[in-house]
Amino acid sequence: MNHDPFIVSPNSQISLKNDYDPSYIAEFHEKKDAKKKLEAGIKELANYQNILYAQNTYALLIIFQAMDAAGKDSTIKHVMSGVNPQGCQVFSFKAPSDEDLDHDYLWRSMKALPERGRIGIFNRSYYEELLVVRVHPEILEKQQLHYFPQENKIWQQRFEEINNFEKYLVNNGIIVLKFFLNVSKKEQKKRFLDRIETPEKHWKFSDSDVRERGFWDDYMTAYEQVFNHTSTKAAPWYIIPADHKWFTRLVVSEIICKKLQDLNLQYPTISEEHRERLLQAKKMLESED
Repeated sequence: MNHDPFIVSPNSQISLKNDYDPSYIAEFHEKKDAKKKLEAGIKELANYQNILYAQNTYALLIIFQAMDAAGKDSTIKHVMSGVNPQGCQVFSFKAPSDEDLDHDYLWRSMKALPERGRIGIFNRSYYEELLVVRVHPEILEKQQLHYFPQENKIWQQRFEEINNFEKYLVNNGIIVLKFFLNVSKKEQKKRFLDRIETPEKHWKFSDSDVRERGFWDDYMTAYEQVFNHTSTKAAPWYIIPADHKWFTRLVVSEIICKKLQDLNLQYPTISEEHRERLLQAKKMLESED
């Protein structure tokens, strides 16, 4: 599948409403065909993750952002189902704690960065500072900032800081993949109603979900600003159609595999001395009764 249509080109000015269709499913007309391909992708990802872990040179940071009910949790669950848990770390970022607020806004994300050889997943991320905080600017009052830039200067400042942060990560071997799961307002309503009507899903629903839905247009504007200012060559944004979860999972798995493939990962080579010790160990084992 060609992934170019999902990438936000650096310095572009995109419109979510006009440029990206949340119900897009490419050439797939049968859900079962996509599921078969996803199964193959899960196995491929597991293989790449083994080599990533063994090589211990790169780390992969995967960021998921989306409106509520877009399918972040289920995408992580399905796409990463074949990965060794020892090589994968998942962090969900909720409202910052008092300890978080005593530090800069990137502090808690820095603490959660993946180690070399591992895949780190951020379910929401530091981009909330440009989304929920922008839609609800009163949150800034709790951040104990030493000054308040006028008008939109604080957002421009944070765009620049995040771009520099991600460039620093990539320069140091932490590859950054950023996914926005683009669900339509109509589909979100359908999923909310399903959560309300299905007892097993009641735990997923919160009154705040509906309240935040009332700010839909404000969030779309904030997201567009994020994409237009922080999709860079080092860390581009991928806008993934999310009205069909099976297609979302397939595209995400393919993009992750392609990124790992591009790293040309290799199992570590051993020295002749190490190889000789292996041969000696083999002889000792074979000589046992």
